[in-house]
Amino acid sequence: MRPTLIKKLLSDYGPFILLVLLILILWELVVQLGFIPSFILPAPTSIWMALFTHRKLLFGQHLLATLQEVLLGFMMSVTCGTLLGIGMHMFRPLQKALYPFLIISQTIPLIALSPIFIMWFGYTLWSKVAVVFLTAFFPIVVATYDGLHKSDRAYEELLLTMGASRWQVLRTLGLPLALPSFFSGLKLSIVYCVIGATIGEWLGGSQGLGYYSRRMAGSMQSDEMFAAVFLLSALGIALFLGIALLEKITFKKRGSYR
Repeated sequence: MRPTLIKKLLSDYGPFILLVLLILILWELVVQLGFIPSFILPAPTSIWMALFTHRKLLFGQHLLATLQEVLLGFMMSVTCGTLLGIGMHMFRPLQKALYPFLIISQTIPLIALSPIFIMWFGYTLWSKVAVVFLTAFFPIVVATYDGLHKSDRAYEELLLTMGASRWQVLRTLGLPLALPSFFSGLKLSIVYCVIGATIGEWLGGSQGLGYYSRRMAGSMQSDEMFAAVFLLSALGIALFLGIALLEKITFKKRGSYR
């Protein structure tokens, strides 16, 4: 079974892996041959050495701090966003009143709101969580609302004529049909959470990968700065894959995964 799995992975991701290896080799050669100064773009081997040298600080402190902010903000955004999306679907006046505010909230640059959150919450964990929440909240609301809004009207009317309440229709028809859209929103949201946490740490943090990368950039320590950026990217990919795995398990249990 394992050889089959390896063959499938190579078939699906082989070209991507080869392209990544080619880029890394070319990157290393360009820097080592002096075409690009190492303080502008460090070689992959230098970034790896920085990761290894500062592993306790990066993994034991800053990565954990960023992960805490991301998970707290994500859980809050999923809870509030799902409830609001359901509420807007069930009550049309609520949708008409709040949807414009949701759109307005996304037009304000986060970099402008971060100082406000720092003024409200101070240089604490919650100022970063507030930025993460605002970043990740919108995709959840829209995905939930759109998924419910696209449910099959014929089946919905059939259930209503059979005496089902609106909440029963929501539970038996609306929520299951909204799952694909909902999981798409989750995958977008979790990636935005990493971005939001990084912005919050850049502007007002004392720990976290965003704070660490800003401090390293200020002292021109490019190896360490790129190591932090690499970890941020790896964190976003790992969380995205976690949501994708949860989606696969959910649909497999429902017998609808392809």
